[in-house]
Amino acid sequence: MSPAAAVIHEEEEEEEEEFSKRVCVMDASGRLGSSLVETLLQRNYIVHAAVSTYGNLQPLKGLANCLNNKNMKIFETDPFDYESIINALKDCSALFYTFETPQEQPIFDEFMAEIEVRAAHNVLEACAQTDTMEKVIFTSSITAVIWREDHKSTGADEFSERNWSDVNFCKKFKLWHALSKTLAEKTAWALAMDRGVNMVSINAGLLVGPEISMKTSYLKGAAEMYEDGVLVTVDLRFLVDSHICVFEDVSSYGRYLCFNHVINRPDDAVEFAQMLTPSSVTTTLSAATSYEDLGIFEQRIGNKKLNKLMVDYKN
Repeated sequence: MSPAAAVIHEEEEEEEEEFSKRVCVMDASGRLGSSLVETLLQRNYIVHAAVSTYGNLQPLKGLANCLNNKNMKIFETDPFDYESIINALKDCSALFYTFETPQEQPIFDEFMAEIEVRAAHNVLEACAQTDTMEKVIFTSSITAVIWREDHKSTGADEFSERNWSDVNFCKKFKLWHALSKTLAEKTAWALAMDRGVNMVSINAGLLVGPEISMKTSYLKGAAEMYEDGVLVTVDLRFLVDSHICVFEDVSSYGRYLCFNHVINRPDDAVEFAQMLTPSSVTTTLSAATSYEDLGIFEQRIGNKKLNKLMVDYKN
């Protein structure tokens, strides 16, 4: 090989390495997104932080700790503006995608499914058109797994990655969060398979934190989830680590149920209620004869697939 050819080859290898280390996080304005950005920067990735500011810089506050990092570049994107998505994905080898509700419509309702489905379609189509894209990590929800007509059947198998919430059941009982997550994830999978995009999904339990309350859309049907043994939560650190694991492990595939706490015992339920409604929980509990009347319910959802991947990955 001539000296000139050797230089060209070395430059090509450097470009390939840069592409493999350049990733996009969308939407980077939420708790999960901003935490992913911070963790990826700590792992020496070049990060495109795509935020939907809608002209408002408030979402950037979550990235305050990263603003001076030379390896982060902020992109203002709109999930309905295809070109803005393409621009954010340019030269990236992976996308971490999480849907954040518009600021003017933070609560899931019967119209949110259409919005989230359109966003998922645009993002996956943009990934298919990005030559450097190698993997998409799509954040979905446990609510896209657990809701169906026979969800209370005591003889039913444990819920796992193969299960999907029934769309008609979600519509019938106005489970809008479940409907939105189910339709959006199915749209993403259909497009990924059709366009040959390498995608994995993280179906997360309820992300615990100071912002959740009884009005949190995920919790519609919480009493039924508790009795069914499928009321599960996930800590932010575990959720972030799970995303990094399925991204960096080349053997990851398909869907992964992600949670690290199951609420199926009375003491867990009381602790959870106190977190949701700290001011009124005492009154609520005193009205009951005993919180032990809640009963203990068998866990009917598993995350063995993710746990095995994470153990193997750490080893």
